[in-house]
Amino acid sequence: MSERKRLVVVCGLPGTGKTTVASDLTKRLEADLVRTDVVRKDRFPDPEYTETETQATYEATLARASRALERDDVAVVDGTFRREPLRERARAVAEDADARFELVRVECDTSVVRTRIAEREGDESDADFAVYELLESEFEPPAEPHYRVDNSGSLGETRRQLAAICETLEARVS
Repeated sequence: MSERKRLVVVCGLPGTGKTTVASDLTKRLEADLVRTDVVRKDRFPDPEYTETETQATYEATLARASRALERDDVAVVDGTFRREPLRERARAVAEDADARFELVRVECDTSVVRTRIAEREGDESDADFAVYELLESEFEPPAEPHYRVDNSGSLGETRRQLAAICETLEARVS
């Protein structure tokens, strides 16, 4: 296994700041970013968010991540990954690529999520607060070891947490 090669999955509920976290990690790790919101819109210009559509979106997302791992050694994937089988599929993609699998769960206070979703402009995500509430009831918390980012505070606080995570990741490479 290449010490640098890794697949980082950023999971969590809509509006928690997954894209902010994934974008920051992408820069820090010099990685490719693959977002389920973007892949869904590429595949389904007028998405209906059916289970079949969701499965197809995640398969296409993970296929893109696999290609990114072949090219650049590090890929960051941004999506809810709300159920364990989706995270297991991502783990299998990492194993197939002989890459480390890292899971980062982004959490955020509900009141902050409500405000952030209301203020979204120009984002690829269609998720409103009702979607957040629905997915909250369906989200299966990861049982496996993972990194946790509390994105309830300032961007600076989030970046400090991400710096610490990246230090840990780099220490595992050394």
